[in-house]
Amino acid sequence: MKQLSKIFKAMSDTNRLRILRMLYHRPLCVCEMREILQLAVSTVSAHLSILKEADLIIDEKDNKWVNYSLNTNSQNPVVKKMLTMLVNWTENDTDFAGDLEKINTVDRNTICGG
Repeated sequence: MKQLSKIFKAMSDTNRLRILRMLYHRPLCVCEMREILQLAVSTVSAHLSILKEADLIIDEKDNKWVNYSLNTNSQNPVVKKMLTMLVNWTENDTDFAGDLEKINTVDRNTICGG
C-alpha cells in the first residue's frame, strides 16, 4: 500500500506528469527539463526525486550528464500500467504537445554549458 501511495503522489502533480510525458519520447537531463518547464533546477530536481522514489523513472550517468528516463523495466506492475496509460490519457493535451515541440529544439550543450 505504501508504494502505491508513492506512485499516486508522484502522479498527482502536473509538472511531474509533464516530465513523465517528456521522458516517454527520450531521456533528458535536468537542464533540458528546466528549460522546457521553465522551473528552477532545484524544483525540477525535487520532482525527479519524487518520481524516482515511486520507481517511475531511473537515472543513468553518461560522462558529465545524468540522463533520466522512464523505468520501463520496473518489476512493479502498477508502475508499468501507469506509464502505459499516461501516454493514452495525455495524447491530445495541448500542454503536453507544447512540451514535445520544445524537446526537439532543446540543446543540452547550449543550455547546460556543455
